[in-house]
Amino acid sequence: MLTDDELKRYTRQMMMEGWGNGTQEKLKKSTVFIAGAGGLGSPVSIYLAVAGVGNIRICDFDSPDMSNLNRQILHNHNRIGTNKAVSAKQTLSELNPGINITAFTDKIVAENVDELVGDADLIMDCMDNFPTRYVLNECAIRKNIPLVHGSIWGMDGRLTVIKVPETPCLACIFPESPPKEVFPVVGATPGVIGCLQALEAIKYLTGVGDNIKNKILVWEGTKVEFRKFKAYRDPNCPVCGKL
Repeated sequence: MLTDDELKRYTRQMMMEGWGNGTQEKLKKSTVFIAGAGGLGSPVSIYLAVAGVGNIRICDFDSPDMSNLNRQILHNHNRIGTNKAVSAKQTLSELNPGINITAFTDKIVAENVDELVGDADLIMDCMDNFPTRYVLNECAIRKNIPLVHGSIWGMDGRLTVIKVPETPCLACIFPESPPKEVFPVVGATPGVIGCLQALEAIKYLTGVGDNIKNKILVWEGTKVEFRKFKAYRDPNCPVCGKL
């Protein structure tokens, strides 16, 4: 049941057609695992928290430094040196004290990913490296839960929702990891893509609206253009080819 404060807090989104009390209660009962509390993880976690997702599990082993602060809006200069997941929990708890937030300070690896994700209904890929993304991809397949992928570079970004076998897996779409590098990024870019990731998560959890599946949404910020590309399953994919 929703409290009086929750009814007031979420009243504007509950005005949406097909929403109401029952849909808001779905969000309250939902659990989302957010991998990364950086540029993408900041808007994703903030907008899921203020939407009323009842249980957020956020994981990051790193701590913010000054070069992160142009985009990682979960943190501020007073939190430099503090673990990002711990900092995220502090920010999110202040934004919405009515939800449960669990902070994990572990590095996500194959040996611990299933435990970290736990009973989540959804995995949010907010990472900045593909080796960890592939670990999340395999976990999502094992647990049969969707993976909302977002990635950014400069003023550009990509978005897709992965749910094998209904869609290609991440390894189908990106069969090889790009070279590891320190890449440029304007803070508004993860703001755009992260907000879209959060919206895809909210649509999935509530059943209101359609998710972007079997397509990749590409944002070109310099031109202010969105384009969609078809994504195909690879029958010989070493991760999902036999499913």
